[in-house]
Amino acid sequence: MRMKNNFPNIFQPFTLRTATVRNRIVMMPMGSDLAGHNGELSDEHIKYYELRAKGGTGLILVENICVKYPEGSNGTTQLRIDKDCYIPRLFNLTEACHRHGACIGIQLNHAGASAMSSRIGMQPVSASNIPSKTGGEEPRPLTKEELISIANDYGTAAKRAVNAGFDLVEIHAGHSYLISQFLSPLMNDRTDEFGGSAENRARFCRMVIDEVRKAVGPKIPISLRLSVDELVAGGNTMEDCLEYLQYLNDEVDLFDTSAALNQSIQYQIDANYLKDGWRSYMAKAVREKFQKPTIAMGNIRDPKVADEIIARGDADFIGMGRGLIADPNWCNKAQYGDVADIRKCISCNVGCVGNRIGGNKPIRCSINPDLIYGEEYKRTKVQKECNVVVVGAGTAGLEAACTAAEVGCNVVLLEKEQQVGGLSVQISKIPAKTRLADFPTYLKHRAEKLENLKIVTGVDATVETVKAYQPDLVVNATGSVPMLPPIEGLHENLQKDDAKVYCIHDMIDHLNDYPEDLTGKKVAVIGGGAVGLDVVEFFAPRGAEVTIVEMMGAIGNGLDASSTSSMNECMEKYHVRKMVNTALTKVNADSFEVKYDGKEETLPFDYGFVCLGMKAYAPIWEEMQKAFTGEDVEVLNIGDSVRARRIIDGVDAGRHLVLNTLDRLGFR
Repeated sequence: MRMKNNFPNIFQPFTLRTATVRNRIVMMPMGSDLAGHNGELSDEHIKYYELRAKGGTGLILVENICVKYPEGSNGTTQLRIDKDCYIPRLFNLTEACHRHGACIGIQLNHAGASAMSSRIGMQPVSASNIPSKTGGEEPRPLTKEELISIANDYGTAAKRAVNAGFDLVEIHAGHSYLISQFLSPLMNDRTDEFGGSAENRARFCRMVIDEVRKAVGPKIPISLRLSVDELVAGGNTMEDCLEYLQYLNDEVDLFDTSAALNQSIQYQIDANYLKDGWRSYMAKAVREKFQKPTIAMGNIRDPKVADEIIARGDADFIGMGRGLIADPNWCNKAQYGDVADIRKCISCNVGCVGNRIGGNKPIRCSINPDLIYGEEYKRTKVQKECNVVVVGAGTAGLEAACTAAEVGCNVVLLEKEQQVGGLSVQISKIPAKTRLADFPTYLKHRAEKLENLKIVTGVDATVETVKAYQPDLVVNATGSVPMLPPIEGLHENLQKDDAKVYCIHDMIDHLNDYPEDLTGKKVAVIGGGAVGLDVVEFFAPRGAEVTIVEMMGAIGNGLDASSTSSMNECMEKYHVRKMVNTALTKVNADSFEVKYDGKEETLPFDYGFVCLGMKAYAPIWEEMQKAFTGEDVEVLNIGDSVRARRIIDGVDAGRHLVLNTLDRLGFR
């Protein structure tokens, strides 16, 4: 690779005490659930971080590790550092990352009231008896003696971390965990020396910092992670944070300036509609007041934006969590390669947040189907000629075509439309979903670089079309279409000139035709899934009176925690009427008839949307199966054309099902 270095500010080294970080990119400590059930690093866990070190990341901050077990445990498979027996595997991790030139730190944490009794086998503890989230368990307030003991636990953990080879120790004081529960007036109503004033609420954190410094000595830098603005009514504002930080500044070398609490998690694990680097003003405020290095973060995907943040003096480091999950080679690509090769995170929060928070599953990524081994699959090429035909150029089809071509197959990709990208391109036209376009754009760029991949658009594929390419493997990835069940009046009124009934595609096709001010207009949405919510989030901020109808018992069932919180905020702010356990019985030209609790109601509307989800669309699948029966041709069906699901499912199949099939057939 040749040096391009188009971004000189982010690729300058920076020294924190005795640790010199090679560039300004920090991998943020984001939980993975890759550890063993006993809290020990797994082999794949080590490989996961090592891959990001190899990709050029300057400083890796390992996800929050438990300093007191089980009391302070967070998550089903959280890392532990409460015993010496965890040191050897942690050393294996630091050694692996150091061998690629990266610095590595670890985040010490006690969950406090964010722990769950079902997991820890006891009542959670906190500053007060106030739950850390709405509907959460009531915790037990900690005594002064217990706080002294926990502060010592942080110190002992820090000593183990240094012994294991970590270059930096971070103390987690944000995001509704224990220290945050003391700092926030929302969770601390104590009347002793640990409650009330900013100084008192900061006292426990001060004890922890002092114990950690005593344990690590003068050479190891300490980072403090903060919710600079809690972004919850009655919680700490940025100004409040700057006030209590004066009591915490001593001995801290780096401020990790995050935001939000459990109730505002869409501003911690950023919602996709938030702009690149939107939180950098928080890093700037802390940096200017205390004249100490800060980390800025918040949906930073573009190296240009990252470079500008450093150039402006807003921060000294750029924090990336999901961005480095999506592309472990972000740094190397930004510094030495083509920026268009970066697989930019789309902030969908499906595999990273949805899998883990509430799901208790290991971390995954919608757009990166292999978080552990990355692009190692490219090393094993096909050993004999192999022709692959992919039908459908949505995200699943593009991933399948690129993967097959990258291992040496001759690939033809057939697409009915004039452009590739499928549904993701359409959905990305919605203002709050523009990030989604980054993925098909990346896939298209990746495809265009492959000389053995031919894309043919404007072709409505038939069995004869496919057969003409003499395939060894056929991949059907024709996607999905809106589900429109036989409800009275639906098909008669949908898309009719004299009616006001539409589906999601109609909305997307007319985005620029809707007035910015829809005050007084009524919008009714049938279907409380992701598609229906896209409609709500478009119309509600424009002043429309919005009603959403869902047949099941909850709106947004299956959404990740960040998207759920964002949805609830929107509905509350704009007074969206929610009707659950409600069935659509009839569609009229300007009203829906619905039924709930044995009652019937007519919902008049100016715009009525039927968003009952999507269904598989595979018009030639069965025909292809029959046509190739008895022939030495394998036929696969992947993505939404099997069952309407999410990008993550189609992309995973496009990579792994294709590779595994090539292996099974003896081509690799």
